[in-house]
Amino acid sequence: MKILAFGDNLITPEMLKNGLKAFEDNGDTVEIRDWSHKSVEALQNDNIKVEQHGANAVEVNDHELLKNIDTFDLIITQFTPIGKNIIDKAAKLRYIGVLRGGIENVDEEYANSKGIKVLNTAGRNARAVAEFTVGMILSETRNIARTNAQMHRDIWFKDFPNKDNIPELGGKTIGIIGFGHIGQLVAKFLDGFGAKIIYYDPYVSDAKGAKKYNNIEELVQEADIVTIHMRATEETHHIINQHIFELMDEKTYFINTARSALVDEKALVRVLSERRLAGAAIDTFDDEPLPANSPFLTLPNVTLTSHLAGTTADAFKNTPKLFAERFLKDKNN
Repeated sequence: MKILAFGDNLITPEMLKNGLKAFEDNGDTVEIRDWSHKSVEALQNDNIKVEQHGANAVEVNDHELLKNIDTFDLIITQFTPIGKNIIDKAAKLRYIGVLRGGIENVDEEYANSKGIKVLNTAGRNARAVAEFTVGMILSETRNIARTNAQMHRDIWFKDFPNKDNIPELGGKTIGIIGFGHIGQLVAKFLDGFGAKIIYYDPYVSDAKGAKKYNNIEELVQEADIVTIHMRATEETHHIINQHIFELMDEKTYFINTARSALVDEKALVRVLSERRLAGAAIDTFDDEPLPANSPFLTLPNVTLTSHLAGTTADAFKNTPKLFAERFLKDKNN
């Protein structure tokens, strides 16, 4: 099998060379090309266009990148968009491998119409996201980020929005919406704090040490902290909406390190501005980078981060190896 792998600023050609060695050991040929940008920010700007408008929003036409592309059986990509123009040129293509949990940068429908199978790397940054989620919970509930910001302005800050409701995690009820790999890791980490775990997930029937709820409404009424870890689909679009927020207590904290499409942002801004939630911590937004006029920037009771949850050196470094192992295992079975 002849394989073409596209590197970028975050999964570099060197990482691909080391991580895809299993293919060469299997007798396959691997060629690596570089789609790196001038900066990570420039790469992320292209990625945002793709995530918002689809795989054909950024077209790759570089001759050297696409040279002899009609000779490859498998293309492996992280951020490089594989749209109709590349699929049409890749006459022998049988597989597209995506070094991410999602496949937003591949025109999957068009690929499938050509008999090409699209494969992702589910769970590749699950630990990174789960660890970050715990960090966001602590940062918002214990005022870590907002205190740091004020300290850098030479202000000894104590007047927190939640000054009458600063909790410890021990004994608190954590409601996890979406109990897949990430959600279960979050539960495992928070169990170490002595928290009580409840969850909603129609696809997970039983989980040791956690209580299942059959609907989100009941879960959010019981939880002190609510965190969501679902995939963004038509079914889950704005699954957290005004109705759900109104069921939360004014002492409840809401955390989102998953996709912004899961949450009605306007409803979230409304309940935060009216102090009907204790606070929130948000890593992803409908408009990225966050605009200067975003209402989130006016709220004192929210911790904001710039889409960082899944971004660790370990996650990027290990992904090619994880993909290669899974692909070869499935192909040889």
